[in-house]
Amino acid sequence: MNILLVEDEPNVASLLHKCLSEKSHRIGIATNGQLGLDLILSHNYDLVILDIMLPEKSGLEILEELQWINNQTPIILLTALDTTETVVKGLNLGADDYIVKPFKIDELLARVNAVNRRKLKADVPKEKKEEVIIYQNIIIDDEAKKVSKDKIEIKLTATEYKLLKLLITNNNKVLSREQILEKVWGVEYDLGTNVVDVYINYLRKKLKDNSEPKLIQTVIGMGYVVR
Repeated sequence: MNILLVEDEPNVASLLHKCLSEKSHRIGIATNGQLGLDLILSHNYDLVILDIMLPEKSGLEILEELQWINNQTPIILLTALDTTETVVKGLNLGADDYIVKPFKIDELLARVNAVNRRKLKADVPKEKKEEVIIYQNIIIDDEAKKVSKDKIEIKLTATEYKLLKLLITNNNKVLSREQILEKVWGVEYDLGTNVVDVYINYLRKKLKDNSEPKLIQTVIGMGYVVR
């Protein structure tokens, strides 16, 4: 995802930049509200993580201006202000979610993924929703047999496609090499082959999976899992 951080606290911005970059997101940073608004209006961000108490223009003022011009960029508010009144005002001004500082990075990453899933689903035409599988920033169009990541199509062979679909539709479930061989290559395939490991490496390269932990994880002695 292409994410903008509008945050004036250097330590918070640095932590978020590091953690989100490790998940292969592309990160921009604005250290005041006016610069943040200018960047939102001049770029096509997938998500903005927006502080409220900012120099030059507050996060709530930015939301008001975006709402006025009907800008639909997804926004997560990240702020030390935790009163109900502030939360309600931020959400009513169009924020998609709200996280209070101090925060747990795992929770923030989960909410980033949730906002991204909602955006990807909203972008799928209504008549295609039943044929589309969405996992994090990956979309599988099962009717067209196409895969995209961050809206960029990834060319896969038929076997790579079947392998990725199997792993994603069984996400969080460890699949043994034998199970993968049976589902993707068929029961007659030689169980002594390393073809599964070879194709997992093909997929990782094509997905440019540089995140840590990787999308497709190796579970030593057991198999592979997407999570």
